Amino acid sequence: MQQDFINKLYVKQQACPSCPSPEAVSNWFIEVLAILFPDFSKHHFTSQREFELHIERLKLQLDQILSRNPIKSDQDPSDIAQFFFDRLPEVYKSLEEDVTALFEGDPAAKSRTEVIRTYPGFFAIAAHRVAHLLHEYQVNLIPRIISEYAHSKTGIDIHPGANIGHSFCIDHGTGVVIGETTIIGDHVKVYQGVTLGALSVDKLDAETKRHPTIGDNVVIYAGATILGGETHIGHDSVIGGNVWLTRSVPSYSKIYYKAEMSSNGEKETIIFKGQSA
Repeated sequence: MQQDFINKLYVKQQACPSCPSPEAVSNWFIEVLAILFPDFSKHHFTSQREFELHIERLKLQLDQILSRNPIKSDQDPSDIAQFFFDRLPEVYKSLEEDVTALFEGDPAAKSRTEVIRTYPGFFAIAAHRVAHLLHEYQVNLIPRIISEYAHSKTGIDIHPGANIGHSFCIDHGTGVVIGETTIIGDHVKVYQGVTLGALSVDKLDAETKRHPTIGDNVVIYAGATILGGETHIGHDSVIGGNVWLTRSVPSYSKIYYKAEMSSNGEKETIIFKGQSA
């Protein structure tokens, strides 16, 4: 390599001597998940005091990660770490509800333990709940590292900014994309290949609501695409497989495609059932 190129790279190395690596952030997330669900733990604790000290170490690790984050928050890292662990019971409660939704929503699930240990939907939701909590405290970069780690492990891409309600279920999950300003209600179930995305990727829209709002008790089947910040899916609706939606639908709707034969060959039409739009 040319010397000037080596010099340029060295300057970059010096500019970030202690930046937390994605691996360090991902390992911290796994350790947090492991204190909530021992199915992920590599440790055997011989006393409660040992367990409590382990939690304190994880709190200190978060403080260090935030202190070394190249994109700093306006808040004190120690305060954020304390706030995060104070709210960890809320995360645990939400994840327990998610496990129940996954278990009760999948006839193939034989136990809650199977859901926790093997379901990519659970892992992706767990990563999101942790990342979203940090996102709420205006932490930059670290939540994205956590979400992208889960994305690489599961094929499920959930932006930390998305607001997701209670008892969320992702079945199968591969190819699911949930954008930054998405709002999802309670008891929602989505299948593989679902996209909750934006109509525009213009940088000028960065501070606007670009992604859809999904009401309570909605089911979205495989391959459906729902786009736009003004698109609202009313509660208790069913969105069929491969449906493409860029407009709102009222509550109790059923939207699906139906293939019909005509003299010119097969054609697809969209079928709407429910209250009038």
